[in-house]
Amino acid sequence: MPRPKRIRKMNNPPHFKGFRPMGLPEEKYPVVINYEEYEAIRLSDYELKGHVEASQKMGISRPTYTRIYESARRKVAQAFAEGKAIVFEGGKVYFDSDWYACNHCGCWFNHPEKELTIQNCTLCGSTKIEPYSESVMQPLVEEICICPNCGSENKHSQGTQCSNSKCSVCNYQMVRKGISDHRGKKNQSCN
Repeated sequence: MPRPKRIRKMNNPPHFKGFRPMGLPEEKYPVVINYEEYEAIRLSDYELKGHVEASQKMGISRPTYTRIYESARRKVAQAFAEGKAIVFEGGKVYFDSDWYACNHCGCWFNHPEKELTIQNCTLCGSTKIEPYSESVMQPLVEEICICPNCGSENKHSQGTQCSNSKCSVCNYQMVRKGISDHRGKKNQSCN
């Protein structure tokens, strides 16, 4: 039996959902880069950290970091070579920042700029926010996968990404309810 995965530490999540190639028809199946893979590319290729220093920042071993980094670079190369969109989501990570809950739209979000005070929800702009508390046992919104094409909903299966599921009605790629899909359309439930 393999050891359980260690949760990887990230400084901040990406400030965007992904990338899309210009001049090509929209791709249904984007390349999914996990947050820890994004962090590995950011640390090694943007901040120019060595694998030992970057692995220490993420709280993992150097061989594990190298595997994550190699996987991320392979996925970026695949997206470039095949002209596919890149979407950032999922992974076993935690963010080194404060978390907040919005009482208006139900989203949870973090606040990476610790020196600035948070005033609005990053999703809906509401001022009805409060710091996330460990004592909150129930999620603020039910975890549901929704089809952005036809609107049908399925209960989210723990441990799998919604984007790996297909709609049973129209065979379209599912997204998490309350989250914008990778083409920028908002789900009807978020309005």
